[in-house]
Amino acid sequence: MRVLVFVKATEDSEQGVMPPSELLEAMGKYNEELVNAGIMLGGEGLKPSRLGKRIAFDGPKRTVIDGPFAETRELVAGYWIWEVKDMDEAVAWVKRCPNPMLGPSEIEIRPVFELADFQEIMTPEAEAVHERVRQKLEGE
Repeated sequence: MRVLVFVKATEDSEQGVMPPSELLEAMGKYNEELVNAGIMLGGEGLKPSRLGKRIAFDGPKRTVIDGPFAETRELVAGYWIWEVKDMDEAVAWVKRCPNPMLGPSEIEIRPVFELADFQEIMTPEAEAVHERVRQKLEGE
């Protein structure tokens, strides 16, 4: 099961406050544990939302919205992509994580849809195009 693990933003992360070197080292060691366990597939920290853009969709219309974005606690400051056996394993790994922020913080875990989740509505044409994309991403 793949999950996306979100490190939620804080006022400090949205202000661009950089973590101390001790936290960078602790997070690096944690990431190394995840990789060594075969859990971590990818992940990155994100710059503050003031540097970001949102694109709002309404039918054929597209509207670009410049950051910063409101509701800091709903923003993402970083993420991991993990392969775990189940949600319990993901929770156990998050509990081992050093606090990723300078103060109180939250991490959210969300399961990723797999193609098998769409089997009831998947057409042969849709399945073929998704298979081509998968092969290209995997360099086949």
